[in-house]
Amino acid sequence: MQRAALFGGEAQMAAGDVGELLVPYMPTIRVPKSGDRVYKTECAFSYESPDSEGGLYVCMNTFLGFGREHIERHYRKTGQCVYMHLKRHAIKKVPGASGGALPKRRNAKLFLDLETNGDLSSDDFEYEDEAKLVIFPDHYEISLPNIEELPALVTIACDALLSAKSPYRKQDPDSWEEELQASKHAKTLVQLDNGVRIPPSGWKCSKCDLRENLWLNLTDGSVLCGKWFFDGSGGNGHALEHYKEMGYPLAVKLGTITPDGADVYSFDEEEPVLDPHIAKHLAHFGIDMLQMQVTENGLRDNDIKPRVSEWEVIQEAGVKLKPMYGPGYTGMKNLGNSCYLNAVMQTIFSIPEFQRAYVGNLPRIFDYSPLDPTQDFNTQMAKLGHGLLSGQYSKPPMKSELIEQVMKEEHKPQQNGISPRMFKAFISKGHPEFSSNRQQDAQEFFLHLVNLVERNAVGSENPSDVFRFLVEERTQCCQSRKVRYTERVDYIMQLPVAMEAATNKDELIAYELKRQEAEAARRAPPELVRAKIPFSACLQAFSEPNNVDDFWSSALQAKSAGVKTSRFASFPEYLVVQIKKFTFGLDWVPKKFDVSIEMPDILDINHLRARGLQPGEEELPDVAPPIIIPDDPKGTVFSFFLAALDIDESAVMQLAEMGFPLEACRKAVYYTGNMGAEVAFNWIIAHMEEPDFAEPLAVSAFGGVDSTAAAGLGAVGLDNQPPEEMVAIIISMGFQRSIAIQALKATNNNLERAVEWIFSHPEPEEESEPALDMMDMENNVNANILAATGSEEPRIKDGPGRYELFGFISHMGTSTMSGHYVCHLKKEGRWVIYNDLRVCASERPPKDLGYIYFYHRIPS
Repeated sequence: MQRAALFGGEAQMAAGDVGELLVPYMPTIRVPKSGDRVYKTECAFSYESPDSEGGLYVCMNTFLGFGREHIERHYRKTGQCVYMHLKRHAIKKVPGASGGALPKRRNAKLFLDLETNGDLSSDDFEYEDEAKLVIFPDHYEISLPNIEELPALVTIACDALLSAKSPYRKQDPDSWEEELQASKHAKTLVQLDNGVRIPPSGWKCSKCDLRENLWLNLTDGSVLCGKWFFDGSGGNGHALEHYKEMGYPLAVKLGTITPDGADVYSFDEEEPVLDPHIAKHLAHFGIDMLQMQVTENGLRDNDIKPRVSEWEVIQEAGVKLKPMYGPGYTGMKNLGNSCYLNAVMQTIFSIPEFQRAYVGNLPRIFDYSPLDPTQDFNTQMAKLGHGLLSGQYSKPPMKSELIEQVMKEEHKPQQNGISPRMFKAFISKGHPEFSSNRQQDAQEFFLHLVNLVERNAVGSENPSDVFRFLVEERTQCCQSRKVRYTERVDYIMQLPVAMEAATNKDELIAYELKRQEAEAARRAPPELVRAKIPFSACLQAFSEPNNVDDFWSSALQAKSAGVKTSRFASFPEYLVVQIKKFTFGLDWVPKKFDVSIEMPDILDINHLRARGLQPGEEELPDVAPPIIIPDDPKGTVFSFFLAALDIDESAVMQLAEMGFPLEACRKAVYYTGNMGAEVAFNWIIAHMEEPDFAEPLAVSAFGGVDSTAAAGLGAVGLDNQPPEEMVAIIISMGFQRSIAIQALKATNNNLERAVEWIFSHPEPEEESEPALDMMDMENNVNANILAATGSEEPRIKDGPGRYELFGFISHMGTSTMSGHYVCHLKKEGRWVIYNDLRVCASERPPKDLGYIYFYHRIPS
């Protein structure tokens, strides 16, 4: 055994003393059991790994990993002395006499679950994996394997640790943590030389003419539809039938091809797979995935038409971009449809308040982190912020590496970047969407993040305060002309797309005619014409009154027509503006408006400041609508609501059979007055975009029972107290008042879910259990955030409403269910594009094609 040369110096020790040396530490050494997470690929406090210069230390008791910089902290905090030190060496291959490489390996296949370094070519390098036991504080090292000298328990523990799977793998195949494997067919795939070339658009199934959920067979170029249940889209299964008939195993989903890859499915292996040769396989059919441009007849894409597609413009394809390195210019690895997370987090940590809260307080956060820092939000935020801002993982390539890239004609900017696996695993824990491997809406993830920041704020320091503002909503009864003013908290200004205000309507009509003609003739489509919408028109649409569906007037004590207008009761320090580009098609699949909106660099919204009750206005009486209380309060939850709301269940089932969520169908039938499934269907189409679309139907305590607020209207009040009418209903069912209030708070004032909550929590509780946290997050985000602050009034940073643009997130693709996200940030006076691991100076920032814009207040 040797004393480590970790900090200089070596010492020899008799082999027989190894077992005796470990005896005092045997009670602290555990064998990993099923369910234990072994973090042998990444430090809990940094992005150090076995590939790093200092390797990785894995605690033999908790199985947490630590880099050289943080191992002493864990030892001092826990007293744990025995760690396994893992180190991966990259050795340049030595050519043999025949020109082949002669491998030199010491410990082959020790780390079965480690990824190879993508920056090093496997053709030129060989990996050597090394493992040692290290005993602190004297840093004694015991090389592994050492079966003869080590106690049996230690040998078993070491073997179990080395063979443990990644903690990010799950049994659930839908989990994002399930890492895709390379297909066994990818390397030897046969492609027919049949002259098939795939056009850039206008695809349809060759057997049934469907235009959604289409798959390109990589052997013969057939375009066929998938199955209905594969990803939620429609299809008749012709792609699978083609495989059964011909045996061609691999297919790629059209519409998912980006410069970073594509969705590939193996019919033979019956699962999604990776195709390491996807670029070559697509090129066979004229698709250049790196440029996102289809080629025909051997012509270069530059010879065909200018780059106008959304993918090319947003990613600035065809322009030589200068790579950026150093602090604040660190890329993030795409873990598989995690670009939405990358774009949001790059933007968040460009904001000084978040930098100070997490990176500025990093030593304090790390010192006071729990024993398992992988499960602490503030620790993981500080780790991510340091990884992005330190520059430690964003270093320019050496001169020799640049020469090698040029020799190999590789021009992709090389950057190690960081892999946010641990961060994503924690922040998405328990969330049905963000924990999946599917593409997500960046706006929804932003609100989810803000919710977590609020919940985990330490003391008075809460960086998300910079986004929070108050919205004043003025609701007016059109018949009595009386008004009601209410306030709610929000974090995003949502601007509608005023398509009717397009300035190039004639060009759009001509383009659509040409596109339809080209599609019918199976020709390449004409050059894209994008709708040009003035920003002023979108701002005007935001400020205009909106009709309130099913409005109940307390002045008339009856339903009436009502209108609602929204204004800013306060202006935030940082204004987040979302362009509402997404809608739903007739096939119920989310789609996107492909529009160009010239967003201003300087934005002034002072004219949208709320003014409150004006002279001459008369307020609506504060009277609640009548609520039907069932005769049998002890009955079941659903019979209670069916009796109270008188819902036509036959119409509900007709809609549910179409594939809509059951609760959405109930609301549709109720809000259309039981007028039949056809009328309710129209209501569904008109309201599918609303965030509470699938939430259960709830009875509001106020008159404005509009479809967007029915499930959470009671939670909008700033005191976050359940409406007294809802409390009274639950009390009438025989429950105590304290339990009624607790249930309503736990379910965001949703009456139906509150009753369900009571039945599922028969024992009274003083506080909400941690198990309820995720359920709360899925309800009204704003109400949860107010509750998390622990104060009756939200913290508001009001000021002038004049702002300057400093960043925007862009989405490429047809819907939030697919596509790709990048962000552009203004740093040091110039725009920078963050496209996962690629960080470059932007030459043509596409400010007119963004999805979410970030503005900061201009000091007065």
